Amino acid sequence: MKTEKAFVLTFLMMLTFFVQSQIPPPPPPPPSGSVNRADSLFNEGNVEGAVVEYARMLIANPGDPKITYNYACALSRANNTDSALKYLYLVLESDPSVAPLTDPDLLHVREDKRWGDFENSLISRLNAKGPPLKDPEYAKALWRLQCMDQYCFYETGIAVRKLGPGSPVVAALRRLQAMINEKNLKELEDLLATRGWPKRSQVGQAAAGAAFFILQHSNAEAQEKYIGMFEKCCRENEGSGQQYALMFDRMRMNQNKPQRFGTHTYLDPRAGRANELYPLEDEARVDEWRKEMGLEPLKEYLARTGIQYKPAAPGK
Repeated sequence: MKTEKAFVLTFLMMLTFFVQSQIPPPPPPPPSGSVNRADSLFNEGNVEGAVVEYARMLIANPGDPKITYNYACALSRANNTDSALKYLYLVLESDPSVAPLTDPDLLHVREDKRWGDFENSLISRLNAKGPPLKDPEYAKALWRLQCMDQYCFYETGIAVRKLGPGSPVVAALRRLQAMINEKNLKELEDLLATRGWPKRSQVGQAAAGAAFFILQHSNAEAQEKYIGMFEKCCRENEGSGQQYALMFDRMRMNQNKPQRFGTHTYLDPRAGRANELYPLEDEARVDEWRKEMGLEPLKEYLARTGIQYKPAAPGK
């Protein structure tokens, strides 16, 4: 949902910090801070109640693009596709963005035969605002993969909070997500084989990032296969250096090797958070490598995050 977009994207980046199997870790709790009643109901899985509350909010704040978008998301989750599309078109007129094209809340709408018309209309609006997409069909395929990559996060989050992380329901949802990840990887590999690594100037930033997320949730073999292609794209200023560093370090961890850029940490199950830096390939060169990818010095990053790190003693 739009009010949670920054939070969701931040969480997706945080996923890359954790040592994990191919089954994703528990999703995040709802955003902290002030959460209105509609958002709260939605986060707890009471979609019908959220629909009612968003409708009330929209009556009190007619034309508000955030409320309108969240209302459309809730309507989609409630399988009310006609009304969801109606309000998505209102958002398209007032506040067009790429968000609907990657949002798993809108999966029901995405599966409707009218989705193509909406997607094309939104692309036209986005092209009018900025540089036009050079390969919109490639972008469409990547947006869909990004949507599917996040498919079970909402449901798993509800199950974790209500049943606990050890619930068989949570285990089943994670298994489903692992199966989806495998399918996503196969589709991405087919795209990469025919179209190459997606460039930002070709498909836009969000679509280009979809390839990173799919591979980040795959395996060391796939990551090693495409890391060179990703690096070349980054060095041409057509990809995210931060995402490259995250994927390179994830690949190294999956290979049981030290990381290079210092982007990954151990997850302490007792604390429920990352609290210790995964071993580094070369402490003396880590900041040099981080700078190449546009990352801040490791010391500054650790000071912000509170992650523990003890440099090796001299001579070791």
